[in-house]
Amino acid sequence: MRHRWIHIGLSSLVAVVASLGLLSPAWSDAPKELRVSAIPDENPTELMRIYTPFAEYLSKELGIPVRYYPVVDYAATVEALAAKKLDMVWYGGFTFVQARKRTGNALPVVSREEDLRFHSKFITRPETGIKNLADLKGKTFSFGSVSSTSGHLMPRYFLLQNGIDPEKDFAKFSFSGAHDATALWVESGKVDAGALNEAVWDKLVQAKKVDPNKVQVFWTTPPYIDYVWTVRGDLDSALVEKIAAAFTKLNYSNPADRALMDLQRTKGYVRVKVEQFKPAEEAAIAAGLLQ
Repeated sequence: MRHRWIHIGLSSLVAVVASLGLLSPAWSDAPKELRVSAIPDENPTELMRIYTPFAEYLSKELGIPVRYYPVVDYAATVEALAAKKLDMVWYGGFTFVQARKRTGNALPVVSREEDLRFHSKFITRPETGIKNLADLKGKTFSFGSVSSTSGHLMPRYFLLQNGIDPEKDFAKFSFSGAHDATALWVESGKVDAGALNEAVWDKLVQAKKVDPNKVQVFWTTPPYIDYVWTVRGDLDSALVEKIAAAFTKLNYSNPADRALMDLQRTKGYVRVKVEQFKPAEEAAIAAGLLQ
């Protein structure tokens, strides 16, 4: 009888533990805190303004603490995801490709609707005489970050497609480190022209942080896929689905949702797949930025 009660007691204990999810194989992959970051494509203060509210929103939706962690550069986000020091990152298409290559399993979750047909803007000052890409020969030029999709990879790719080799045809080119910095470099005369993210350009103009009379767009790239919320490939799959649902349920007609969505300048989020970023990988290889 004693052995029978011990057996029943152990069975009950196992049942309770299982009901709490402690025996679930996915339990170890579900973090107690979701650590979120973003590529530093704008100044740190602006990034904090954008992503802190997203962390607060996700915390409510997921039922776990979500914290935004700023990083120093694009490469740091890739290494932190690979080292499992970050769980989710807002990447550009090129950085996602790098993260996927580095980790082997980084998973794209959602992009903004606008990211499916994104563009880069080429800008200059009127007095430079630059009217088209051919006029860039012999001029000084600024990209954004080395790892930026819209500030380097795709502008370089389309320059090469149009017969302009930055290494051979520019008098000098440099990297400003961020899209807003590129606009300021062009406006101040530090460089003759530059390329940047279309969304940041529009935001700078609307916020009157650049004067469109002093800095003008002279060429826009063809469309390409760009930014994407990305998670560690070994993150609990149920949590990943909850993250995706938290983004796709946002409705721009709802004032509370609109305030959040305006921070990322979008009207909606959509699920995306790894294969959609194949063009970014091919462009990186063609531009000599990825092997």
